[in-house]
Amino acid sequence: MITENLRQLRRNIPENVQLVCVSKFHSIDEIREAYNSGERIFGESKVQELTSKHELLPADIEWHFIGHLQSNKVKYIVPFVSLIHSVDSLKLLQEVDKQAQKAGRNVNCLLQVHIALEETKFGFNEVELLQLIESGELKELKHITICGLMGMATFTDNTEQVRSEFRTLKSLFDRIKTHMQDVLSAFNILSMGMSDDYPVAIEEGSTMVRIGSKIFGQRLYK
Repeated sequence: MITENLRQLRRNIPENVQLVCVSKFHSIDEIREAYNSGERIFGESKVQELTSKHELLPADIEWHFIGHLQSNKVKYIVPFVSLIHSVDSLKLLQEVDKQAQKAGRNVNCLLQVHIALEETKFGFNEVELLQLIESGELKELKHITICGLMGMATFTDNTEQVRSEFRTLKSLFDRIKTHMQDVLSAFNILSMGMSDDYPVAIEEGSTMVRIGSKIFGQRLYK
């Protein structure tokens, strides 16, 4: 089933858009099936689950952390994580930088922007984000690379609302990319779109989509 799901999904995703297979709460065997189908980028949202899966699965997997990340857990994923999507504060950036220095590596990060109506979503608002970028604080962080933005749209059947939220994030992404290249020279990833709304996200300029249920089906455990 997973192999066929991926085959169908790949038909709908342009070559210039990266697919993150969201494997959180799914088994090692399910991830192996996706891996054997050619996928190499997998996303997890729980630190303990990510570290245990990393130890059991092939070394060439690119692990992305896509959930809310607590500062005290950063040290467990920094030695191997390929991209952290969910950086939502300067404090968290500083902790990633600190742990990356200890691990002797550079860690790629996305800045999470709050674009949804739900209060429960995390992320910078537009003013906070621009203030951070313009403050010069990012230049002090020598062991991280800010690669772009991530956002989650409101969970709703209102497609136009979702489209508007994605469009807002794309506009912010373009402004930052155009006017702040001296600060963010590696700024090229716009991570938006999940199983229910990825076609709209792609239409609005997403370069990376995070898809779970369309690949793996319903979660086997939580």
